[in-house]
Amino acid sequence: MNLKHLIIVGIALVTFAACKKDEVNDKADLNVSFTGLEDLGADFVYEGWIIVDGSPITTGTFNVDGSGNISQGSFELDNEQLESATTFVLTIEPAQDPDPAPSDIHVLAGDFSGSNAVLSVDHGAALGTNFTDATGNFILATPTDGSDNNERSGVWFLDLTSGSPAAGLDLPTLPAGWNYEGWAVIDGQPVSTGTFKTAAGADAGAFYSGQLDGPPFPGEDFLINAPAGLTFPTDLSDATIVISVEPSPDNSPNPFALKPLVGPVPASAADHSTLPLNNNAINTNPSGTVIR
Repeated sequence: MNLKHLIIVGIALVTFAACKKDEVNDKADLNVSFTGLEDLGADFVYEGWIIVDGSPITTGTFNVDGSGNISQGSFELDNEQLESATTFVLTIEPAQDPDPAPSDIHVLAGDFSGSNAVLSVDHGAALGTNFTDATGNFILATPTDGSDNNERSGVWFLDLTSGSPAAGLDLPTLPAGWNYEGWAVIDGQPVSTGTFKTAAGADAGAFYSGQLDGPPFPGEDFLINAPAGLTFPTDLSDATIVISVEPSPDNSPNPFALKPLVGPVPASAADHSTLPLNNNAINTNPSGTVIR
């Protein structure tokens, strides 16, 4: 083989190697944007996933600050996997996470249409509902102290319009990884009434109630163990009552971003009267877009 042939072969080999290297390291960017996400604190992060052939592949983790700004908006991924992805899913994960699989806490999801995927809570791979059909009522009462006093110091999510206590909340069933939680915002400070899965049963609260059993519905009497800055018993006049949707586990003492039901306590509200909650889902549902 003469020198000319050797040079041609050498160039061909280099070209082949370069092509092979580019093929192996072929990367592409996934750009993400979100609205309505909240700061998860130091213990949890958000993590994105693309679904390829039915299996999740992580796109990376990021944080959100108190103003809703994300710490990273672009992620470099394998181009072939990204082009093959059918769905994007956003989850909440422990900051120190030994499990390589997604958690049960799916916040948003969306199917790719061309290069874009529009993300929502009501996608089947997220919460599966947008909460716009949720309705609710509550009453003021303190059944756990056994006396007809301090009646404006307790809130119970039940309905007395039929003459008998009935469930006051009509809420979608939540998937694994999520709970409902009731709140009374007293002088600007949110105080939990407890978490629950169903409106037709007691919640996991009773942090501030008296010694007697409450009715078999979510709710709380604010009689004892007042948080710093508050005094119990109190008067819930002008307070705000909230039903939120909370990740589980949850490290925050405040309501999560998803607050589908909110209602004021009128200053003139009578105890043991049924008061309405307003649907607030459209104002608090997070959303997002990813572009590949």
